[in-house]
Amino acid sequence: MKIAGLQKMTLLDYPGKVACTVFLQGCNFRCPFCHNSDLLGAGEEAFMTADQLIGFLEKRTGLLDAVCVSGGEPTLSPELPDLLRRIKGLGYLVKLDTNGSRPQVVKALAAEGLIDYVAMDIKNSPAGYGPTVGLEHPQMEDIEESIRFLASGVVDHEFRTTVVKELHSEESIQDMGAWLVSLIPGDQAKKWFLQPFVDRDSVLFAGLNRPEDELMEKFVERLRPFAEVIAVRG
Repeated sequence: MKIAGLQKMTLLDYPGKVACTVFLQGCNFRCPFCHNSDLLGAGEEAFMTADQLIGFLEKRTGLLDAVCVSGGEPTLSPELPDLLRRIKGLGYLVKLDTNGSRPQVVKALAAEGLIDYVAMDIKNSPAGYGPTVGLEHPQMEDIEESIRFLASGVVDHEFRTTVVKELHSEESIQDMGAWLVSLIPGDQAKKWFLQPFVDRDSVLFAGLNRPEDELMEKFVERLRPFAEVIAVRG
């Protein structure tokens, strides 16, 4: 496991909590709009060790409520469960950010009580998933298994989608909502947040654009029947 970065405090990443965010190196997707493109490969020297992170958290006891573990894709790290055990041992809540590609890891972490909140990215409709994650043949069965597991309510969660003008349309958004709800028959997603893409120098591919506010509003309306809470974040 390589810790590639640390945001020492955030009021945004864990709903209703004061948290810090830890970024782990490595990802199995290559989303063209990724802001953390420096975390995709093996990377350079680690930003800090697990022991150093725990030392930081020990000093922040009483000041922080929670630790958000992000990436990259954190579930790729074999050392993740041990790190979360140490964090939970200090009394912190833990939020996991994931692309949903490793459902067995998420299930195991939940079964052990190591995660309190999960934010899973829903990238696009099934037809558009490959181009959106930068893979020719993404393992959709794993994505769907993760959706079903989270929707079962075992752990508090949200779904979220980064919306890119070149990758999403009203039709693909509609299809995405119908697909997600088809995996949880008779129900809706609990919380689903749309995040408009923001261009940065660190984005993996150039030439992508943020959807206009009017279009974002149309996307929200398309998804409203499929989620109890649907909103734009950011």
